[in-house]
Amino acid sequence: MSATTKQKYKSFAMSEYDVLKKVILCEPQNMKIREVINDTQKHFKDEGIHIERSIQQHKQFVETLLSHGIDVVLLSPLEKFPEQVFTRDIGFTLGQTIFVAEMAHDVRKGEEDVLKEWLKNEKISYFNLIGDEIEGGDVIIDQSTIYVGLSNRTNQYAIDHLQSILPQFEVVTVPFTEKYLHLDCVFNVISPKEALYFPAAFDQKEIDILSQRYDLIEVSEEEQFTLGTNVLSIGNKRIISLPVNKNVNQQLRERGFEVIEVDITEIIKSGGSFRCCTLPLLREQPTS
Repeated sequence: MSATTKQKYKSFAMSEYDVLKKVILCEPQNMKIREVINDTQKHFKDEGIHIERSIQQHKQFVETLLSHGIDVVLLSPLEKFPEQVFTRDIGFTLGQTIFVAEMAHDVRKGEEDVLKEWLKNEKISYFNLIGDEIEGGDVIIDQSTIYVGLSNRTNQYAIDHLQSILPQFEVVTVPFTEKYLHLDCVFNVISPKEALYFPAAFDQKEIDILSQRYDLIEVSEEEQFTLGTNVLSIGNKRIISLPVNKNVNQQLRERGFEVIEVDITEIIKSGGSFRCCTLPLLREQPTS
C-alpha cells in the first residue's frame, strides 16, 4: 500500500511508533481529583491540581506537536468529566478503524460520546465496543500484534471479543498489577524492537513473553511513578518525554532516539502522561 493511498485515509494506525500525522487531545479545563482512581491521585489528592498551570502545560504540549507537523484536534471539554484530558482511553485506531471504548469507571462514562459526536461531524466511521469494558490505555498496537492489558478497566471478555472480530491479528493478553491502572503506565512499544517497561508490574511469565519480542528498557520505580513508560512516539525515532525522567531519557538518547522534553508534571498528578493525553487518528507507515 503506497503512502499516497494512506494519505487519503481519515484514520489509520498500525503501531505506536510510525509517523504521527493527526491526533486527538482535550484541554484539562475541568481537571480535578474528584474521586481517587489510582495511586498517583491518592498521593496528590490533598495537594490538588493547579488548573491554570495544567492548561498552560497542555498548550505547550499542543504547540510542540504542531511544530513537528502534527495536526491536533481538540475535543470540547465538559465540566462533568474531570479526566477528559486523557483521550487515549476513550478509543484506539487500528488499521482504518477507530474503536470507541465503553468506559468502565463511573467518573469517565460519557466521555466516549464527545468523541463519537466529533467523528459523526467529520463523517468518520467507527466501531462501537458496546458492552465491552476495554480502554485505550490498555491497548498497545504493533503491526499484526495487539497487546491488551488485563486490568480493572479492561476484562478478559472484551479481549476475547476483540480477538474474535480481528482474526487477522494476534491479540495477546498481558496481566499486570492492577494498581498501575493501565498497561501503558508500565509498558510501551517505542520501535519494532524496543519497549519501555516497569518489571515490578509483571510476573516472570509476562516478562518472558515480552522479552522474546523486544529489547526491554527498564524503568525504575521512581520514574514509573512519574510515568516514565508513558512517552509518546511521533515517528522517526522522536519521542516526547518528561524532563524529570532523566534516566529514561538518557537510555533513549543512547539508543539513538531524539528526546523532546516537555513539562506536563501538573497533568501527571492525575495519573497519566503523554500517551494517555493523545488519541492517534492517523499514523503514516514508511513506504519500504
